[in-house]
Amino acid sequence: MITIAAAKGYLLKETIKLLEKEGYEFDEDLTKTRKLFTTDLSGKLRVLLVRPTDVPVYVEQGAADLGVAGKDILLEHKPTILTLLDLKFGYCKLVIAGPKKINVSELTHNLTIASKFIGSAKAYFKQKGLKANFIKLYGAIELAPITGLSDLICDLTATGATLKENKLHVIDTVFESTAHLIANPVSFRVHDTTIRDLVSKLSKHIS
Repeated sequence: MITIAAAKGYLLKETIKLLEKEGYEFDEDLTKTRKLFTTDLSGKLRVLLVRPTDVPVYVEQGAADLGVAGKDILLEHKPTILTLLDLKFGYCKLVIAGPKKINVSELTHNLTIASKFIGSAKAYFKQKGLKANFIKLYGAIELAPITGLSDLICDLTATGATLKENKLHVIDTVFESTAHLIANPVSFRVHDTTIRDLVSKLSKHIS
């Protein structure tokens, strides 16, 4: 049996859809279940339903052989895992945004940046050669510059609608993100044939 950690939320529906295309069947709707894990009807695949940020932790520590995680999570936390396949769904991008329309060249030292993605935000400003202050928030990031808590935000967006609703403007894109299939390095060696076969089969359903 192979164990895969699947991120609850917006990635789960597409993850299950992809697995079902390859013939895995489940006896309930995993997007609505209260269970924390389940096994497909063949008994060959166990699915752990965990928070997106926990997926790479389960995989890195070997509690799951495989996982489906956004590239944003992988770049932020840099887990020791293998990236096997870009699944092409769950597109979003991490952006720098603020209340004023400015160019990247107008960014200055000592700005305060609010973000859930502190690691990625720090790397961005370091690459730009700019000193900045960072505040970690866990929700409603868009509120930070509106209330004066920060000058700018570094946050994920898919359509940009929430930014526009809060009169925030994208200044730059840090990176783009989609869901990726990842593997524990030891599990990949132990279940080499099984995992390679699964990757080959799943890749046929990705456009």
